[in-house]
Amino acid sequence: MTDLLFLPLLNKLKILYLLPWPFHRSTLKIPKPETPVATVLDINGLSKRYGSIQALDALTLQVEEGSIYGLLGPNGSGKTTTLGMVLDVIRPSSGSFSWFGTSVSKTSKQRIGALLETPNFYPYLTAKRNLQLAAQIKGADPASINSVLDLVGLGTRSNTAFKGFSLGMKQRLAIGAAMLNDPEVLVLDEPTNGLDPQGIAEVRDLILRIASQGKTIVLASHLLDEVEKVCTHMAVLQSGKLKASGSVGDILSANEQLLISAPEQQPVLDLLERLPYVVQFRPDKEGIVLTLSEGYNSQDINRDMFAQGIVLSQLIVRRKSLEAQFMEIIKN
Repeated sequence: MTDLLFLPLLNKLKILYLLPWPFHRSTLKIPKPETPVATVLDINGLSKRYGSIQALDALTLQVEEGSIYGLLGPNGSGKTTTLGMVLDVIRPSSGSFSWFGTSVSKTSKQRIGALLETPNFYPYLTAKRNLQLAAQIKGADPASINSVLDLVGLGTRSNTAFKGFSLGMKQRLAIGAAMLNDPEVLVLDEPTNGLDPQGIAEVRDLILRIASQGKTIVLASHLLDEVEKVCTHMAVLQSGKLKASGSVGDILSANEQLLISAPEQQPVLDLLERLPYVVQFRPDKEGIVLTLSEGYNSQDINRDMFAQGIVLSQLIVRRKSLEAQFMEIIKN
């Protein structure tokens, strides 16, 4: 009976014995089962050539449901061309794409709202009347107009003529028109182009509010600040070629460094030698600078230091700005 009581403990000791030194909880990350995320837009080898100009060169990427996906790049990088092709406005030279797992069709188009050009409304008609006309063209339910106006922050200006709107208000009304069918996906081409800081902030806030409703948003922009503050994922394009893609967090954390310090430096250095996920480290005048393997962060270092009785007096994440990362990506 006594032996049976000690069996669980003996099993645990066997496991510990088989583990390489040092044994840390952070090195035993058990992956949690993940719920598969549906792919909304799947682009495979998409290309477009205009005579001798290769506007887009074999672009491949996937946009997942619920993400805010930014196409980032300078003017002429292929962003608008990409959006035009996936919206079936521009014919691809080669490659393919699919929406919701099927080829583009009338049904799939009804699940997408888009704004590709400058807002185009009747200047002397009110915001509400303009949306009524847009609803008739789209075959949308006119009962949704008031809620759309509230969503874009124009509910109190519904009876104001379009010509009296600021550029930011005009852009928000255009986004409202794209939302009339309550689409699952919203596609925006340079949504803050030409706006003043207040207009940019208003449109940015609107995009985040729409995304919070579970919508997927694909937007093209050459503004680094816009992508960094709004997007969850991004692709960097240059001269029609894909230079980098992934989550904004992953791209920003590439080559991320930590700066740590403690009252006594030697115990810290000794432990860093043994931690398997520490790629490299070096003493610095401000402390110790280190780089971690992918998938590890400052929490792992802090926890393992504390487990060995080391209390860090400083732990700073040194992260490159998106601008620095973008320039590095473009140079490479």
